[in-house]
Amino acid sequence: MIQHAPWFEEARLGMFVHWGIYALPARHEWVMNQEEITVEEYSKYFRRFDPDLYDPREWARAAKAAGMKYVVLTAKHHDGFCLWDSALTDYKATNTPAGRDLIAPYVEALRAEGLKVGFYFSLIDWHHPDFTIDGVHPQRNSADVESLNAGRDMASYREYLHGQVRELLSNYGTIDYLFFDFSYADTKIAEFWGGKGSDDWDSEKLLAMVRELQPGIVVNDRLGIPGDVATPEQYQPTEPMMLHGEPVIWEACQTLNGSWGYHRDNLNYKSVDLLIRMLVDGVSNGGNLLLNIGPTGRGSIDPRALASLEGIGEWMKLHSRAIYGAGPSTLTAPQDARYTQRGNRLYVHLFAWPFEYIHLPGLAGKVEYAQLLNDASEVFLKEVDPHQEAFNTIPGGQPAGTLTVKLPVQRPDVAVPVLELFLKEEAGA
Repeated sequence: MIQHAPWFEEARLGMFVHWGIYALPARHEWVMNQEEITVEEYSKYFRRFDPDLYDPREWARAAKAAGMKYVVLTAKHHDGFCLWDSALTDYKATNTPAGRDLIAPYVEALRAEGLKVGFYFSLIDWHHPDFTIDGVHPQRNSADVESLNAGRDMASYREYLHGQVRELLSNYGTIDYLFFDFSYADTKIAEFWGGKGSDDWDSEKLLAMVRELQPGIVVNDRLGIPGDVATPEQYQPTEPMMLHGEPVIWEACQTLNGSWGYHRDNLNYKSVDLLIRMLVDGVSNGGNLLLNIGPTGRGSIDPRALASLEGIGEWMKLHSRAIYGAGPSTLTAPQDARYTQRGNRLYVHLFAWPFEYIHLPGLAGKVEYAQLLNDASEVFLKEVDPHQEAFNTIPGGQPAGTLTVKLPVQRPDVAVPVLELFLKEEAGA
């Protein structure tokens, strides 16, 4: 059963946090896979994980200031390391120099700021001795893969997986969102041989347990069976996402620089303007943006990531009502613009600032009033006669039904300027 959570579509913007012992090598959260590091070699990071600057209250405040409404933290990533005090393994934060459960203060910090609480949980576990080696595993190229797999038992691992999910959903109060990652049984990628999916996780039973423990929770779509939310990753859908001809709730998962975990030397940061355009583009197609940060090995937010969050927050402070609770419009936006709509308010996000006029097809006679959203300053409306040719200082040549908005020559000093159009009652649908 697919559940619909009104808060999720209202929120539109959330923060993803990839954080674990892979922050210490600081060269991608898949470093264990990419460098084919054994469990024994990788343990040096476990022994040295001491996040003395970890203060989830700072994370929560940064998320809230950026206009984010929910946060999703990697309780366990593919390397199998657990941020909570799991009773099912010794491979957890309490046994590192950190010496404490790192999930509990995270949950508390989010609730204190009024943010929804999300957990990421990896279905994959490269540390667990019963998780069979496959084409995604760090030891995939070992000469003795067959012998290494001989004593491994996925049934035992499956019991462990279910038990850990039960812990996370039983010990921290209400959890709003659970992001599983990931199934790869049916992938066409040849390198992902021996891929695992819903049968390996017993996804039907797992999801039933999740629903029983947290009846109101939102669950994503990576169990290999339908979930509540589709999660395109590292690309932006160009139109509303559909399943069997029906629109689905979706969320684009995006990074600041192409890496999820802290990557010290990756300088490929997206500009704040681009991140905001990605957010707007997603909302205009009915989706959310889950934007990731990768805190350092000491637990602090990288200053580069913090600068991005602050830039988004500066824009959201003035333009959030064009985002929260907004979605696609049935009207067609002009070139270099996107529409979002909430009730009888239509928002025109201008990705390029035109000279003096913007022409909005199909809106003639449908708008009562218009203003720039950043400062609520009025802009003037003109319905141009379609039979009138452009002449001297008079714009013309637009199709019938076009509404022309006169803009100031000076572009507002914001990342993406937005017009707020108040539609007449009969045009608000």
